[in-house]
Amino acid sequence: MTVPKLFVHNGTGKLGLVGYWDVVAFDEFAGKQKRVDKALVDIMKNYMANKSFSRGVETLGAEASMVFVGNTDHTVPYMLKHSDLFDPLPEKFHDSAFLDRIHHYIPGWEVDVIRGEMYSDGYGFVVDYLGEILRALRGDDFSDRYKKRFSLSNEISSRDRDGINKTFSGLMKIIFPNDDASDAEIEDVLRYAIEGRKRVKDQLLRMDHTYPEVRFAYQSSDGQEVLVHTLEEEEYPSQYHRQLAADIPLQELPFDVMGVAPVAHAAPAMEMPASPMSAAAGSDPVLKEQHLVFHENQRGVSFDTLFGPYLATSKRIVVTDPYLRAFHQLRNLMELMETISKQKSPDDEVAVHVVTVEDEFNGDRQTESLQKIADACAEVGI
Repeated sequence: MTVPKLFVHNGTGKLGLVGYWDVVAFDEFAGKQKRVDKALVDIMKNYMANKSFSRGVETLGAEASMVFVGNTDHTVPYMLKHSDLFDPLPEKFHDSAFLDRIHHYIPGWEVDVIRGEMYSDGYGFVVDYLGEILRALRGDDFSDRYKKRFSLSNEISSRDRDGINKTFSGLMKIIFPNDDASDAEIEDVLRYAIEGRKRVKDQLLRMDHTYPEVRFAYQSSDGQEVLVHTLEEEEYPSQYHRQLAADIPLQELPFDVMGVAPVAHAAPAMEMPASPMSAAAGSDPVLKEQHLVFHENQRGVSFDTLFGPYLATSKRIVVTDPYLRAFHQLRNLMELMETISKQKSPDDEVAVHVVTVEDEFNGDRQTESLQKIADACAEVGI
């Protein structure tokens, strides 16, 4: 993407995409190593704030919205512990002034993967026709539909309020174009609109501590206040609201380089991985190499009891097993992954490398099964 393609070509005067389309979507937007033109970012900042951009001495306006779509590289708790939810973006776009222009952050990890059974077998609009309907509704403003029953907190700034109102208006036009939503339905849409803007602002607070904290709440007509939280805020409260070590002066650091364990000394020290032979504090046994023999049909044996203590601090695990073909063998592998998941901290990641032999008769099925296990494990940081 370049400035001429997106906005205007100074040589020919030809308008870019924002002059012809209602929305410009950037697919595969993530990627820290991607090269980005700083001038493009600066123009986008101004456009996203004011709907205008400059061509030499002339200022032009446009109406195209912008959508940024991309994949995260790590699990949510890992990002919250080590960086922020915008972590996968290219460095030039990982900028608080740019990100503050985003109205809503949709948590893709909460969106279900599209499966065949989700498709309707009834009638529907042709996409082009549906697009024309949405385009006709683009000029309508539904942002005031909640104001008879609800009001936003006075602490919410104008920019936050604009983001909430635009998201609310868009969702109301898509879900309730007949303007027949009940009070409960309007409240659901309003909460979601607030949540998406709160997710943006909370990440900005982690990146730039000059941003003031905001109380994202709304009041009903009877005066009752409702605070809005994101799901990851409720699931990982200790990580969600903490400051990142990189943003605190070194002499003020209350923890070591890894940012987790309190230390008594002033200077941060490198955290060393625990030895597999050392005993944990308390009554935990000393870990040692063992050879165990089990009787056929012996009960009470599980991966938790066999390997659990050995996996508590593991970061990289190699599993070598030539026979991972039959259902029960793959199930055993999945149960081992469950044990690893139980032992690891939610905000850490563990790399597991599986070495096996390809099934000469059902190699495709074996590969598919292993891939399904890998996909499931990726969601929990393995």
